[in-house]
Amino acid sequence: MIAVFRTPRKRLLPALAGLVLLAACQSVNLGGGPSINTGAPVPVALLVPGGSEAAGDAVVARSLENAARMAISDLDGVQIDLRVYDTAGRPEQAATAARQAVGDGAKIILGPLYAQSANAAGLAVASRGVNVLSFSNNPQIAGGNVFVLGPTFSNTARRLTSYATAQGLDDFMIVHDPDVAGELGRTAIGTAVIANGARIAATGSYELSQNGVVQAVPDLAQSAKDSEADAIFFTASAAGALPLLAQLMPENGVDPQQVRYIGLTRWDIPPSTLSLPGLQGGWFALPDPQMTALFTSRYEAAFGTPPHPAAALAYDGIAAIGALVQQGKSDALTVAALTQGAGFAGVGGTFRLLTDGTNERALAVAQIENNQVRVIDPAPRRFGGPGF
Repeated sequence: MIAVFRTPRKRLLPALAGLVLLAACQSVNLGGGPSINTGAPVPVALLVPGGSEAAGDAVVARSLENAARMAISDLDGVQIDLRVYDTAGRPEQAATAARQAVGDGAKIILGPLYAQSANAAGLAVASRGVNVLSFSNNPQIAGGNVFVLGPTFSNTARRLTSYATAQGLDDFMIVHDPDVAGELGRTAIGTAVIANGARIAATGSYELSQNGVVQAVPDLAQSAKDSEADAIFFTASAAGALPLLAQLMPENGVDPQQVRYIGLTRWDIPPSTLSLPGLQGGWFALPDPQMTALFTSRYEAAFGTPPHPAAALAYDGIAAIGALVQQGKSDALTVAALTQGAGFAGVGGTFRLLTDGTNERALAVAQIENNQVRVIDPAPRRFGGPGF
């Protein structure tokens, strides 16, 4: 099944210890969070999916805690009293853990990982005035006392669309998965396209199965040609429809050398994705590769294994908390402080928390060339004004 819509034509730091510094210092006002004593260790709760029956959750939990403790060891002149609570990956246990953490004195909560658990944790402690820096990337749970640290579709879409329009591309087709994530991705791309003064040339989808993609591609390809799109934005990941789309769209006459393929997801994960012929020349966004490599190297040296991808979020959360506490203000963990516009330096680059609970991350734009990643537009090192 296919749905189609057309519109008329129209410097690397030498050590991570330096990353805990704020990009700039700004004054903040008390409100939307607890008052703290910066002269004493600050109690921080870390909620991880330990105790879960799901395969891999124990590994994730360990990686999150390792990264958080590594970040604490990198702090200069700031004492963090980290207390770890298991959520078993379940919302009800996350809510219980959050209440227990605040009862134990936690001034801020880092985690949990899953969106429903993060939402439950936030609701459980909202009346206590404690903020939650979750590892989720789901903007639907953001707001109030809940922030999402994970990379969002909106942020990625804005970065890629801004770069693409600067290169002269202004007619975008959106090809999206039919599930919730795909719909969210389609909305994020569409919003970014319009915000950059470009045109949504067409949109298309498919049934989420191999046969569904195969059946839909001829119409998708024809739509790309009829709409005169000069770029196609895919929401699919390498674990889903992307490999088929990358093979079949060129076979149906949409030459990636003539129409730019752009990915909302990471096309370097897994690395085998880089060898797909249809993605050669394609663009995607990723955190600063050099800084990410530095973090990975340090983590492996300390713990003997690569970090889980979410581990960087745990490091970033502690880095942000430490940078704010370092200013010595009692209102360091309020919403106003957390959302100060200058942002923070994290292990994947500069990031900041927004007042709606989402985040903005400085991303690099990369192109796949000869099965390799080449950064064609580096990640910005600092923010200017309310956005990039």
